[in-house]
Amino acid sequence: MVEKKSITILQSILTPEEVQSVAKETDYEDKARKFTVTHLLQYWCAAALEQWDSYRSGVDHAAHSGLPVVHYSCFSTKAAEVPFAIFKELFDRVIHKCSRETRRKLTFPNEYSSSTRPP
Repeated sequence: MVEKKSITILQSILTPEEVQSVAKETDYEDKARKFTVTHLLQYWCAAALEQWDSYRSGVDHAAHSGLPVVHYSCFSTKAAEVPFAIFKELFDRVIHKCSRETRRKLTFPNEYSSSTRPP
């Protein structure tokens, strides 16, 4: 299982403030207080690392991963509501925080390996 430590690592790469900033840049207004875009990102990361079977199973694993416990319908509604562009931009920012050597080893398309984007 993903420990709370992995959520801390994620937050050191992408702070909750940075996630909210990206959401605002894409004209998405996150009105939620209990389950924000930041929480959704944390759920996605935990789901990928733990290989959750579904939203329902993810809700069962949430507390063990240091995530807020929400009903699966809240999770699935938020996932459908948040624009993909937010997560694409967040992924782009993570890639650009990597060193040039790491980006080369990851063999991403040129749009992610360009050194023209500021860190």
